[in-house]
Amino acid sequence: MIKISEKYEITRFSPQNMGSIWEIDFYSRPILDANQKKVWEVLVCESPLGVDTKTDSLFRYAQYCPSTQVNSGWLRTALQEAINKAEAAPTRIRFFRRQMTNMITKACQDLGIAVQPSRRTLILNQWLKQRMEEVYPQEPGYQGGTNPSVRLENPLPQRLPDALTGEQWVFVSLEANDFAEMPEWEISFGDAFPLELAQIPPDTRIPGILIFSSRALAIAGWMSGLELAFLRFDTSLGARLLLETGATESWILANIKNPQILAEAKGFEEAKQKANGVHFIGVQSNPQAESFAGFWLLQEIMNGE
Repeated sequence: MIKISEKYEITRFSPQNMGSIWEIDFYSRPILDANQKKVWEVLVCESPLGVDTKTDSLFRYAQYCPSTQVNSGWLRTALQEAINKAEAAPTRIRFFRRQMTNMITKACQDLGIAVQPSRRTLILNQWLKQRMEEVYPQEPGYQGGTNPSVRLENPLPQRLPDALTGEQWVFVSLEANDFAEMPEWEISFGDAFPLELAQIPPDTRIPGILIFSSRALAIAGWMSGLELAFLRFDTSLGARLLLETGATESWILANIKNPQILAEAKGFEEAKQKANGVHFIGVQSNPQAESFAGFWLLQEIMNGE
């Protein structure tokens, strides 16, 4: 695995004023009501906007919903109550359950809030896991075991447009504690989260890739609109580096045939596993650049949905 050298170090950072982003889940829980019907619940939480975000200060809201009232109207009312409690509406809402797309989209659109399918719901996934382990078992009517979500087929990976293909890319790595300085880096497009969410030691090696292109800003701008989820090395149809975006989309960043690059790709995936799924993507104009056109700290949730 190639390590980042001093020529990649950054000294400034100009954060974007993104406004708040919320993550929501609206789905049945492993709880039965008096009529032996599944109880539903809406969970709302605020997304972190940087590595220095204090997670205990992020807004959260939860409300159970009777199975007889599961519709976009009930959800819209619940979201309005959350907005009232937060004293501000989010600029955007993320959700990960594709089977709830129509209902969630309708409720958000009725409130005039942009909505986006996304697998970048790290706070929500952690909160949902905590409630599955600690909250729902204490509720009357709790039903042990799994509470499976409907599984939908993923589309095949797409080929990147030629204009968005980097001229060069390289595997790199940083220590987790290096990201404490990320607010000082100069980044045009990007996103990050506090590494405490990943529960990894500060000396953990975080793998990633750097993409170099004379059109770095255009590539980073395009990537910023894709709702980046994670990178993965795939060997199901040859050796490929795939960029997962949105709720289902997948893009082929590279087909790998060179034995040395193949070994580095395997090393990337192994390091990602050791880092509890954490990794990153950086986009620069060239290897000597002292700023990033784009930089995203990502995490693949290793235990799935």
